[in-house]
Amino acid sequence: MTALDIKAPVTARGGGESAGLAAVLLRLHRPALVVWALLVALTSALLLWAHGPGADAAHAEWLRICDGGEPCTWGGAITDYYRARTLAEAVVAVLPLPVAAWAGAALIGRELESGTAHLAWTQGASPARWLTAKLALPAALLTTGSALLVVLHSLLAATAPFPYDWRWHSQNLPSDGALALVNPFLGLALGALAGLVLRRSLPALAVAVAVTEAVLATTGCLRNPHASSPSWPLRLVETGLVLAVAAAAAVIAFRLLRRRTV
Repeated sequence: MTALDIKAPVTARGGGESAGLAAVLLRLHRPALVVWALLVALTSALLLWAHGPGADAAHAEWLRICDGGEPCTWGGAITDYYRARTLAEAVVAVLPLPVAAWAGAALIGRELESGTAHLAWTQGASPARWLTAKLALPAALLTTGSALLVVLHSLLAATAPFPYDWRWHSQNLPSDGALALVNPFLGLALGALAGLVLRRSLPALAVAVAVTEAVLATTGCLRNPHASSPSWPLRLVETGLVLAVAAAAAVIAFRLLRRRTV
């Protein structure tokens, strides 16, 4: 018999219990929070450098060696700007995958595997409140960090230090707008669901990453890298689909938890 097969008592203690759960989560997942803060800080620094000194150096180099209208070989400054921008965009694009891995393995799967979750339920935190706290704090931190990266990338994309067609990057690496904000929620929700279904950290990690990648690849087919301009209606449809899948995964997770603990 597993921990999820045992009926857990439900005790409501209002805001004090919620605050206590949040404090426990902060202590338990401190390494992940530190990694997230460092990732946001480093990516933000990369975007700020590309927007400021990197763009100035790239623009000056373009005027010096490539402004004659003829094809030219990029110098070091232009290459550095290109690498900084594309690296930052790649970080935002792949973010849902490590989020899914962490949510499936460390956030949910490991606690069910070790019995820590059941211990929390028997001490007064209802399963539903436990899962709500588990998802709410990461969701808030993901929103804050992702929003900062989206704003900084928008500033960077608004000005180009040299003529270059960035449409391929804007179509295939969704670093701007609502899509970049909702994609991490997809990883969080699917990871939590995988952890609840499998109740083992490593299998949940693998399944969460695979399913998240499959959903992103499927919805990403709406983007056309050869289009003359971004298709915003299709982007909105893609964002809606990702959000719908994330919401469905969260609802299923709560219903599954409730069914297994009553």
